[in-house]
Amino acid sequence: MKIFFSVITAALLMACTPDKDGNNLPSATGLSGDMYLVMDSVQWKGPLGQAIDSLFTAEMRGLPRGEEIYNMIWIDPRKLNTILKQRRNLIIAVTLDKKGTGATIIKKMFTPESIEKIKSEPDFFFKTQSHVYAKNQEVMYLFGNTQDALLNHIRTKGNQLIAHFDRIERDRLAKQLFRGDQTKGPAVLARKNLHCDIRLPFGYRLATCNEEFFWVRQINPKDDRDIFIAKKKFTSLDQFKRENLIAFRNEACQKYLFEDPDQADSYVVTELGVPLIPVTTDTINFNGHFAIEMRGLWRTNTFTMGGPFMGVAVVDESAGEFYYIEGFVYSPSRDQRELMREIETILYSFRTSEDLKKQLEKKEVKT
Repeated sequence: MKIFFSVITAALLMACTPDKDGNNLPSATGLSGDMYLVMDSVQWKGPLGQAIDSLFTAEMRGLPRGEEIYNMIWIDPRKLNTILKQRRNLIIAVTLDKKGTGATIIKKMFTPESIEKIKSEPDFFFKTQSHVYAKNQEVMYLFGNTQDALLNHIRTKGNQLIAHFDRIERDRLAKQLFRGDQTKGPAVLARKNLHCDIRLPFGYRLATCNEEFFWVRQINPKDDRDIFIAKKKFTSLDQFKRENLIAFRNEACQKYLFEDPDQADSYVVTELGVPLIPVTTDTINFNGHFAIEMRGLWRTNTFTMGGPFMGVAVVDESAGEFYYIEGFVYSPSRDQRELMREIETILYSFRTSEDLKKQLEKKEVKT
């Protein structure tokens, strides 16, 4: 948690209409993973501020060292200025029952119609807008009739807020990763052999590709980034169970992933011996498909290498194929949160043969 102090006094803000595409606005500033919260100082120091801060600064799952999901920086509404308003991730929080100076400033950012909607709809507690003060910016408004009402929403539905910003960060990163040259050769082989598609940023090299397994990696001076796809026939929903996913992962890794191919015992395994960092699974919407996300730690069987991984299990229903796609990194001397955000972005570019067929049909309709 950090507190941002500004020496520039800001004028009172009024409700504004976002630029649809942001083309007439300055570019948003700030780093990936930074979150700026505009909130009355009394509420920031109280239970509501603590709840919002705890939500966004919780540890990211599956990392070997504690790293917060987002870096939270509080901004006093009285010191909000043009520069701070242009941060890429901005949260503006207020409740109508608070009368402090900061709360009054924030309320002036809402239209009378918005105030009436907040009063009349108790389940309405957040709204998001893009390109409000800057291009590629995302602003989230958190509000409630009372502090207790908003606090209850944060505690019970906070995962929706995290998921929203995670998607925004992923979309931004995708534009960055895939705007230039891409590694197309391996992707062509993935289509040919595994009947799926994945976009790969420049620098990823093919390590293995056959009809059941695909592996690419990018080896840098400070880290090793790996993506693999394992495929088998879909037979039952039981394949999505945690223990079965771990077993499938271990089977594929023991067969294809080695620290040193000349050492048969250097294969990759799922780390299950760290109680504080368990392998977790969650149900997700993956590009419109039911899927299971799995996060945890990996290591070599020889205990010489290890790090975090994220995997997604998804079915191509039209082809009857079960896919497990994963990204993992080795970077023992660096923080790994942003590396895993990149891995997640690449995984979300995955498309089944069913997806590819639908994309082709849409193109044919347009032409």
